[in-house]
Amino acid sequence: MNKSSESLFTKVRDIFVALAIVAFAAIPSAYAEPSGSAGFSKEQVLAKANGFFGETTEGLAKALEKLFAEQGSPNAVIYGEEVSAAIGVGVRYGQGEVELAGQAPEAIFWQGPSVGFDMGANAAKVFTLVYHLKSTDDLMQRFPGVDGSFYVVAGVGVNYQQSGEMILAPIRTGVGLRAGASVGYVHYTRKKSWLPF
Repeated sequence: MNKSSESLFTKVRDIFVALAIVAFAAIPSAYAEPSGSAGFSKEQVLAKANGFFGETTEGLAKALEKLFAEQGSPNAVIYGEEVSAAIGVGVRYGQGEVELAGQAPEAIFWQGPSVGFDMGANAAKVFTLVYHLKSTDDLMQRFPGVDGSFYVVAGVGVNYQQSGEMILAPIRTGVGLRAGASVGYVHYTRKKSWLPF
């Protein structure tokens, strides 16, 4: 191979190497997980819950500890208020915001029927940890409660709702006497609806 061929070969090789570097550098951004999939740390969730409820109670701290131990880090949270009423069969209506990690909060509403052995009405603040959420559009569906998942930790009630791989863990304050109302499903929507189904 003469000197000019060697020089041409070196230039072509250098061009291919440069193109390969540019191509490989683009791969991570093309296949990266969505920005919301990284998840919230335990400290971030505790700070958000503290800001939402006004203070971190022992029950709230224990409930969050249990959820992180069982499910790990959520990649979204829903926070808002709801009212529910029941005479054996009941209804639940709520509204608030959903925040996917790394994205701005969006308005969200929920409603659903419930069945239990209680009577009465109550209003509660609800802070929900959401797992395996890819897009807020995926939330707009019905989530049945998971049988036997309701538990109370020092006056803070927690239960699981699940649809496919997506898991929601609503935390409610002062719901110990309304445990029966948690049996049913919750339908999340972008617009308020008075139909509980």
